[in-house]
Amino acid sequence: EDIMTSITIFGNGNMGTAIDSVLAKGGADVQHIGSADNNADVRGDIVVLAVPYPAIAQIAADYGDKLAGKTVVDITNPLDFATFDALVVPAGSSATAELQQALPAANVVKAFNTNFAATLASGTVGQAETTVLIAGDDEGAKTALADAITAGGLRAIDAGSLKRAHELEAIGFLQLTLAAQEKVSWTAGFAVVS
Repeated sequence: EDIMTSITIFGNGNMGTAIDSVLAKGGADVQHIGSADNNADVRGDIVVLAVPYPAIAQIAADYGDKLAGKTVVDITNPLDFATFDALVVPAGSSATAELQQALPAANVVKAFNTNFAATLASGTVGQAETTVLIAGDDEGAKTALADAITAGGLRAIDAGSLKRAHELEAIGFLQLTLAAQEKVSWTAGFAVVS
């Protein structure tokens, strides 16, 4: 019986590559779907959308049926990339909450949005171990993702329900603006010490 975690990652950018390396190190079977792939088969039980926020809606529209019953991981920070000074989701909401509405049959969770790619690859933020914060309403989905992350050598913390994606996006937004202003390095960022 195949107990290996199967994961599909949309996106071949820095984040998709870094997340792939972590999960593959933990023994997961990882499939990649690039932006040029239309209507590819989605093999993974866990599907990571390692794409910019504007690409999320199209993936949900194109792959909605194939994502039913799966754990769908939203890593996006819904920034206004024109101004870099605002989030483009309604106040109090989150990209993750919007995605869950678009994919009612999937278990949508927020994760990786407070991690820069370099800290996923290195496993450290400064002297601290890299920690992935996870928010979502399905406990099984969060546990399966956390197990895959910890198998790959990082820490994972359940940050609460899907409502907490709002706060995670606020943290991700703040960290991105600090890095864009060169007040923190893209190889550094916020760490969780517990």
